[in-house]
Amino acid sequence: MEPHIIVLVFGIICIAIFDFTNGFQDAADMIATAIASMSMSPATAISLITFFTFIGPFLGGLAVADTIGEFVNVSNQSVNIAQSVAIAAVLSAITFNLFAWKLGLPNSSSNSLTSGLIGAGLFALGNSKINWGVEQLISGHIAGFMKIIAGMLFSPLAGFIVGYFLIKLLLFGLKRLTVKSKIFLIISQYITVSWLAFSHGVNDAQKGMGIMAMLLFASKVYPTFTVPVWVIFICSASITIGTLFGGWKIIKTVGFGIYKVRLVHSVANQIGSALIIGSSSIFGVPTSTTQVVTTTLMGIGGGERPGHVRWTMAKTIVTGWLINIPACIALGAVYCFLLLKIIS
Repeated sequence: MEPHIIVLVFGIICIAIFDFTNGFQDAADMIATAIASMSMSPATAISLITFFTFIGPFLGGLAVADTIGEFVNVSNQSVNIAQSVAIAAVLSAITFNLFAWKLGLPNSSSNSLTSGLIGAGLFALGNSKINWGVEQLISGHIAGFMKIIAGMLFSPLAGFIVGYFLIKLLLFGLKRLTVKSKIFLIISQYITVSWLAFSHGVNDAQKGMGIMAMLLFASKVYPTFTVPVWVIFICSASITIGTLFGGWKIIKTVGFGIYKVRLVHSVANQIGSALIIGSSSIFGVPTSTTQVVTTTLMGIGGGERPGHVRWTMAKTIVTGWLINIPACIALGAVYCFLLLKIIS
């Protein structure tokens, strides 16, 4: 077997592992509030998000995969260099995902992957090969890295704002209802958890697809950047398997460490998060399920009882996010250097 084929297989395995760790983390984020509100058993919640996470990528289009796979230009590069860039990005994301899981901190797999890709791209290809999207932004269009920045910066902010106003709206609408009405909230929880899982599958699974398509293009398997059905299946299956295991440390952080969650908070959190993630996917903007779910919950707490939000925990989480990006840029460069030494 030729060396570049061995590297390709290794890269595909790494991407599958990345998707597994992504699903492992985000499963916890998606069901944390449902479990904390004691409205759904862990087994039921995991079953729902497993099914809807799997079908999401098949039905939600490929806009996010195109964004991830095309903002670093690996065309006209040697196979070794192009493969090293793609694989280094994935290895940096896996490393940081495991680090965050060990500490029980919510982490953005999206930020980890894109930051690792930037680090590897800058090291091996240089600044000119990265589509920063500045010229398009001046022309009034969001493309390339600017689209990724939009997801990094605006989706967490949107989560907080939506959570803040959504809880006020729900509490106003529910204040005249009796205790017997609780059954309707419990039923709606099944719908909102499923919706959030579907949105997560559409957005997050496509990140692995974009990198895998980039790797296949870099390895000359396909003449152009393309996402075949078998790639969709591998990434969907990997992220789905990850959800089956769940990150229970992260459930404790999100579900119990930020705000005392009741049923209405859980429903609001899932509706708000699904709205933002689903909308972002339509426009091809990669978002972090972790960031959106967490900031939406902060907004819910801030909209009801700001003094009851554990802002210290929130500060710890935000600090983790700030470390995430520079750390993964550095990891991407380091892994790319090592891979080029090994396979060149």
